Amino acid sequence: MGLVIFAAVIWVGGWWVNHKLANGPRAETAFVRLLVPAIFGVTLLAVWELLVRGLEVPLVILPAPSQIAVRFASSLPVLWADFTQTILKGALGGYVMGCLAAVCTAVLVDRSDFLRRGLLPVGNFVAALPIVGTAPILVMWYGFDWQSKAAVVVVMIFFPMLVNTVAGLRETNDMQRDLMQTYAASYWQSFVKLRLPVALPFIFNGLKISTTLALIGAIVAEFFGSPTVGMGFRISTSVGQLALDMVWAEIVVAALAGSAFYGLVSMFERIFTFWHPSQRSRA
Repeated sequence: MGLVIFAAVIWVGGWWVNHKLANGPRAETAFVRLLVPAIFGVTLLAVWELLVRGLEVPLVILPAPSQIAVRFASSLPVLWADFTQTILKGALGGYVMGCLAAVCTAVLVDRSDFLRRGLLPVGNFVAALPIVGTAPILVMWYGFDWQSKAAVVVVMIFFPMLVNTVAGLRETNDMQRDLMQTYAASYWQSFVKLRLPVALPFIFNGLKISTTLALIGAIVAEFFGSPTVGMGFRISTSVGQLALDMVWAEIVVAALAGSAFYGLVSMFERIFTFWHPSQRSRA
């Protein structure tokens, strides 16, 4: 029980330090805002390690972080191959195609009442379809390689991205649109100089939501058929082999990739929407 008590002490100590930092005079500085989640993460890993060791939790139930780290380090070539197959090919390819198709469709929907009233309700219906039902169908249509995973990603992210973009394009008010008409601006001039800048925060919201959806869609699609490589394939086979340390190593790769992907989109959001109040408030 010594390790369990030590874990409780570390948790209380980490909570106390974070409480002091988060409520201190320098709480809003960039250093403290990075330090607080870092301390929380280290504390969580330490408590996890001590509890697993102290309670002698079997590997097939929950491996310790140190065991996951050892497996991660010893399986780097396999993890890289899975990352390339699932993220760089399936998720990223589907993400780019789905987002581009959604933005182009949103422009058409914005110009057509027929499409807006007819397509968006269909989009809500398609977005509600469970991935476990659509993924096997798309795998059968497009084969077991990355193309079918990209197709699943496109289906998952197309309508959330479409809805956000359409909402952004319709965010301008009547006075702004009338002002552009008094300048004799064409539709595309008004689109580029008024409607698109106003829609950018909405578009980036859709892009950020789609980062996680793309990752989930590509991994889940591999459960229903893939070549002998890929994160979903590895997780499925490792669970069958009771190699839970390998499963957690793949989860770590997915978490790191998803965080980096989301952070990259957020960085571009700050660059292109620096004028928006939500971005100025972070400065």
